[in-house]
This record gives sequence, C-alpha cells and structure tokens, in this order.
Amino acid sequence: MKDSAQNTILITGGAGFIGSNLTEHFLKLGHNVICLDNFSTGHRHNLKDFIDNPKFKLIEGDIRNIDDCIKAVEDADYVLHQAALGSVPRSINDPITTNDVNVSGFLNILIASRDAKVKRFVYAASSSTYGDSEGLPKVEEVIGKPLSPYAITKYVNELYAEIFSKTYGLETIGLRYFNVFGRKQDPDGAYAAVIPKFVKQLMNYESPVINGDGNYSRDFTYIDNVIQMNELAITTQNQSAFNTVYNTAFGDRNTLNDLVKYLKKYLSELDSKIADVEIIYGENRAGDIPHSLASIDKAKKLLGYNPKYSLEEGLKEAVSWYWNNLK
Repeated sequence: MKDSAQNTILITGGAGFIGSNLTEHFLKLGHNVICLDNFSTGHRHNLKDFIDNPKFKLIEGDIRNIDDCIKAVEDADYVLHQAALGSVPRSINDPITTNDVNVSGFLNILIASRDAKVKRFVYAASSSTYGDSEGLPKVEEVIGKPLSPYAITKYVNELYAEIFSKTYGLETIGLRYFNVFGRKQDPDGAYAAVIPKFVKQLMNYESPVINGDGNYSRDFTYIDNVIQMNELAITTQNQSAFNTVYNTAFGDRNTLNDLVKYLKKYLSELDSKIADVEIIYGENRAGDIPHSLASIDKAKKLLGYNPKYSLEEGLKEAVSWYWNNLK
C-alpha cells in the first residue's frame, strides 16, 4: 500500500462485530476509514472509541439503497464489504429480506465500487457455500449444494464478484469466513452466535443448549485471524492472488462439546460456580452442516496467511473481554 495517510478504506457493516474490529485496526494503522451501516444488526457502542477520530467517517445508510452506496465509495481506495444479514435460521425464517440485503445490496456496492474505480473489492464470503459437500478439509474449488437461503446468497456473491472481475476488470477477493468469534460479538438476540451466547449464559449460571449431541464440529476462527486476512487481501501485490476466494479459518476443528468444555474451564477460573452449570442437549438445527474444517493452504501460498490464534488461544482472549464488558 502507498503511504497510509493517502488511503481511504470503506468498511460496509462497520458497526457490526467484524466490521468494527476491522475499523479499529485500520484506524490504528493510520488509514482513513469510512463506515457505512444502517444499524440493523450493528451497534453504535461498537464505534464509540473512534467516533471522534478525524480519520473516521460514519455514513448511516443501507446497501439496499444504491445512492447510499455511491456516496460511501466516492472517496474510497479500497472496499471491505462486511455488511450482510447473517444466520442460517434467520434466512430460513425470512429468505426475502436475507436475499434483498445479501444479493441486491451486494450488487449495489459492487456497481458503486466499479463506477468509483476502487483499487480492490474485498468481501465477506462464507463457509456455508460448501453446503452438502462432505469432503474434509474444505478446499476452495470443491463445493456442494447450498443447505439454506443464506448459503445461496453468499454463493451468489462469489458468482457476481467473479463476473465483475472478468467483465469490468474490478479486482476482487472473497474471504470465506469460518465461524468467526471474538470481542464485540453480540451475545443477545434471536440469532446470536453460539460463543458469545454461551458465555453470557454461563456467566449468568444458565444452561446452554447444544443443538444435537454436541459432536458437530467447526473450524472456529478468532477475530484477529480474520483481521490478518483482510489486511493481506488489500495489501497483496501478488497478481495470482486476485479474483478468487480464500478460506479464512485456523485450519483445525473442534466439536461443540470441546467448545463448551473450554468455555467452562476459562470462565470457572474467574467464577468457580460456573463449573457446575449443566449443559442441555436439544434437536439438531435445520440447515446446519455437520462438520466444517478448512484447508488454508491456498491463503498461505498466495497471501502469506499465518493465523496466530487457535480456538483455545482465541477463547482465552474472548472470555476475558466478555468478562470485563458484560458484567
């Protein structure tokens, strides 16, 4: 990248969990950051530490509105597109809104980025794209059929990005996120992610409910690994690295039973009574993939990716953050 003071990064969904962490990171590096968010799932409190930073600009707008997208990208050198409606269950309950945001909104920000001639468009893709593919580890070029409306929308994003690369010459990089967790992830709401939700329940001596028998496994990915991938995606000068997708993960898998065991271990070091909280098992959830494990060889080879945080290392950091911010 050229001198940081001359670069402006648009982060859509910048008030969300991943977006606000990216915003904080790039501001610390001295970049100018524009945040576009409609606060449907993001939070103003995620922006409080840098809302007065002269290098930070907040645009309250919606990616479903093309004019908001045009306004947001007009000064941007790079786009980190994080805005989306996440959650498989949400997409099953409301596929229309999920499609409007994740497909129509994605197309809007792509068109605005193309017209503004941004240098590179990096977007949040999803491990849900692997669908019913049973092979492990997941390799970028081998996917199955989607298992939810959400998964369909994220795969359509990849198809649109590829077409915009080939047709209009827009440099794109997609990052297939695998079960990202860490500081600022919201523990509340009907579609809260499992880790912050379980942490809050355990801290309140409430029994977490695991869907199924707890043997489903995931490649849980700490937020700092994701930040590293986004930074590599906008700084790489490797011509072979553009216009493709990358698994963004640690490259290991743990069961939900493993996850709860670690959470109880780290939380009970802070409050011994948490060790006695019972775990409840429920029904499997519709649209869930049984097992998820990423190959990160492609990202290592083409981007120089080197994730620092395993599940255990990331959970120690996350538990500490939640302990200090939820109590």
